[in-house]
Amino acid sequence: MKHVIIGNGIAGISAAETIRSMTPDADIVMIGDETAPPYCRPMISMVLEGSITGDRLPIRDADFYERAGIRPVLGHRVSAIDVDGKSVRIGDERPIPFDRLLLATGADPRPIRAENRHLGNIFFMRTQEHVRGMLQALPQVRRALILGGGLVGFKAAYGLLRRGIEVTMLIRSGYPLSQQVDSHAGRMILEELVSRGLEVRVETDVAAFDGNGAVRRAHLSDGTEIPCDMVVVGKGVLPALGFVPRDKIAVDLGILVDEHLRTTAPDIYAAGDVAESMDIARNSRWVNAIWPEAVAQGRIAGMNMAGRTVAYKGSLSRNVIRIFGLDVMTAGIVNPPGDDRYKIVSAIDRRRRSYRKLVFHEDRLVGMTLVNDIEQGGVLVALIQGGVAVRIPGEKMLAPGFNCRRLFI
Repeated sequence: MKHVIIGNGIAGISAAETIRSMTPDADIVMIGDETAPPYCRPMISMVLEGSITGDRLPIRDADFYERAGIRPVLGHRVSAIDVDGKSVRIGDERPIPFDRLLLATGADPRPIRAENRHLGNIFFMRTQEHVRGMLQALPQVRRALILGGGLVGFKAAYGLLRRGIEVTMLIRSGYPLSQQVDSHAGRMILEELVSRGLEVRVETDVAAFDGNGAVRRAHLSDGTEIPCDMVVVGKGVLPALGFVPRDKIAVDLGILVDEHLRTTAPDIYAAGDVAESMDIARNSRWVNAIWPEAVAQGRIAGMNMAGRTVAYKGSLSRNVIRIFGLDVMTAGIVNPPGDDRYKIVSAIDRRRRSYRKLVFHEDRLVGMTLVNDIEQGGVLVALIQGGVAVRIPGEKMLAPGFNCRRLFI
């Protein structure tokens, strides 16, 4: 059995290791566009801020492929898939045949449309190479511009502030982390960022850049200008599926998969940030591009590719992040539609700068937002994942001293 895995991130690595453990004699080929050993992508921001060095990033040794009996084809992107002929193509090279194929290509940074966006010192922050380029440019950088108020934008801003760089963040929405938190938590985060020296401009975007080779100035959508000698684009990501034949493999935002992570094409699977699976909280398809789900999906896809039928329960969005003096934890649906199907309960303690919000659908907890009171966050995530019926009023769950673990007894 010949398994081909496109993508050497954590989803692809988890699948390959699972296949190898179950079928010692399987032929495994792994194709990746990066040449470095597999590394922890979420930690690249720690390299930027200087809390760790780049040699801490790898999650497997340099001889990983040899020890695991994997034939690596690195430094290349797949250009096409022949679904009927069961092969993949890299440029003009000879097609690579497969019996079973895993698409684990992850996601690419969302592009911007500003004029002169190809000037020097304008970076994405998705790979370790991106961060290396930023570090090389830093000695000449005095003022940086961050585009986007999501997790990548915040981590870039935090890292550059720690390096002594003056930072301005442009956010198209009205508050930071708008895809992860609600408006109340977003305003708390905005106040915290500003108090720590970060200039934040909301409901503003970039229209164009100026510079002689490297960026020196940005023209904004409100008609103003701002000097900058570094720009970091943190506008989110999109599943990397430009090579996927959509007449053969069903695609929405991501590649559609069933409970066994099979695509609509025979013997082709998908896992990780490129896959669109069932979301536990929403009870509908969704792309949850987070590390724990990529690990789980890779393992389950590997089991099914190796011949063991295993179902994937579904994915759940969740994040925990420290923003200077704020601990923020979210999961599931944080901004539900404004209709009668959802009930929201919340509690605010201004003295402790604490905010807690729970979202219910009928008798199930489907979402939460916690700021500075996250001790029971893990229990709440387990409630959402388990679909546990909550038989007490939601307000009681937010009462001081209530232990949510009692709901499992």
